[in-house]
Amino acid sequence: MTTTAALELVQLTKRYGSVTAVDAIDLKIPAGSYCCLLGPSGCGKTSTLRMIAGHESATSGDIIVGPKNVTDLPPAARNTAMMFQSYALFPHLSVIDNVAFALKMKGVAKAPRHAEANKLLELVDMQAYAARLPAQLSGGQQQRVALARALITSPQILLLDEPLSALDPFLRLRMRTELKKLQRELGISFIHVTHGQDEAMALADIVVLMNGGRIEQQGSPREIFNHPRTEFTAKFIGGHNVIAVGGETFAVRNDRLLLKKPGEAVAGPSIAGTVSEVEYQGTYVRVAVAADGGADISAQLTESQFDAANYIVGERVLATWDPALASPLKTRNPVTVTSSEQAA
Repeated sequence: MTTTAALELVQLTKRYGSVTAVDAIDLKIPAGSYCCLLGPSGCGKTSTLRMIAGHESATSGDIIVGPKNVTDLPPAARNTAMMFQSYALFPHLSVIDNVAFALKMKGVAKAPRHAEANKLLELVDMQAYAARLPAQLSGGQQQRVALARALITSPQILLLDEPLSALDPFLRLRMRTELKKLQRELGISFIHVTHGQDEAMALADIVVLMNGGRIEQQGSPREIFNHPRTEFTAKFIGGHNVIAVGGETFAVRNDRLLLKKPGEAVAGPSIAGTVSEVEYQGTYVRVAVAADGGADISAQLTESQFDAANYIVGERVLATWDPALASPLKTRNPVTVTSSEQAA
């Protein structure tokens, strides 16, 4: 039976010459969690994953899987398995032999290793394709085979390096659902690298947002979206405006930004500007505003809210919000706005 283990990173650091890719990060991931390492290219998320897998050596720090320090152990001794972004299937081997390959390398006889491989192919609904070659499979089918192959050694932690990036948008959504379902069924920890905010929000129990080799913020998707702590988090996660008032900087969710016509009463802080864009998005209307101070902000309005005002490009507006619903931020480059009282 597959078991799971907690993962702890202690002051984990990776340097490539004079470049620090991962800068003394500390992270604890409980057993059985779905964790997404999220961030832009070059933030250190893939280097972190590869160090956990043992495919990159740590410059300093520790990697602890369950009770065991695995920092200096080879990949096969870490109780982890990695699914690569390219899937890396052997083109000359059948699906079942691809899945069973790790057991073959351990000296397991053909019959028992094929029996185990068939169980995993059934788990990912690919048993009917056991005799096919990878070139005869679709991208989504190849991904399932790669998943089964990664699971054949019964890892305590499964590591996934941007596993959905090669798929088209429709299949990406479908496979996203299947990944989460599989993780629940197996009960083991998944650590999934992605640069997609929507992907991380949909899949993760824990989102670890990285920036410049450090952890910018970590928490549940709802915590990070509703309470960003830094300007980088608010901007990268999306759906927020970064605004400054009274010398402090705040994140205000797009759907909590209200628009008023000139002369209408405004109860809270406000910023004046001109409507620069109106986009109908089906379930809402996005109204972009070029603020007088030079910032670009946007409001997400319901259809009824938009229809009541019918904003048009070039129209003057006041953007306002409830300060109780704004998240204070640490920031280096605040956007200057005034409160309604100051504007008056």
